[in-house]
Amino acid sequence: MNELLTELEELMTLSPDGPSVVAIGGGHGLSQALVGIQRYASQISAVVTVADDGGSSGRLIDGLDILPPGDLRRCLLALSSEPTLLGELFDYRFGGSDVDGHSLGNLILAAMADIFGDFHTGLQIAGEALGALGTVLPVSLQALILEAEIDGQNVVGQALISRTRGTVQ
Repeated sequence: MNELLTELEELMTLSPDGPSVVAIGGGHGLSQALVGIQRYASQISAVVTVADDGGSSGRLIDGLDILPPGDLRRCLLALSSEPTLLGELFDYRFGGSDVDGHSLGNLILAAMADIFGDFHTGLQIAGEALGALGTVLPVSLQALILEAEIDGQNVVGQALISRTRGTVQ
């Protein structure tokens, strides 16, 4: 058991001799890449897209006029040095109530943006609280809106684009 714990600690510690890495992306892919990058990097910065307009993030964008927190939250959790109760709370998703589908972490990030006056400061403080082994930055300070032409039709919004069948021109 001690060997397993030692190996896990080594995996969750940045390599002092490794390169500094800037990872750019979003969705589930970036957060998963960050988990792997930790084994090789000495410093990590994640630059995260802010175009998610579906689910909990979409509802918070519409209701609170904030950046979509979902992908940023996932990256903070991926960079967390070890599993914690706070990390589990950030990842918790509600079901069957007025907050159905919301991630508690998304709501906490929204609250922190309100408390500290801006989303970026709230994000930094959340990263510190979670013990993130790197920096998570939004690619923009305003939510982005994706557009695609699919089979000759203009489709607006990441969530709708991902659900629309056809060929993207």
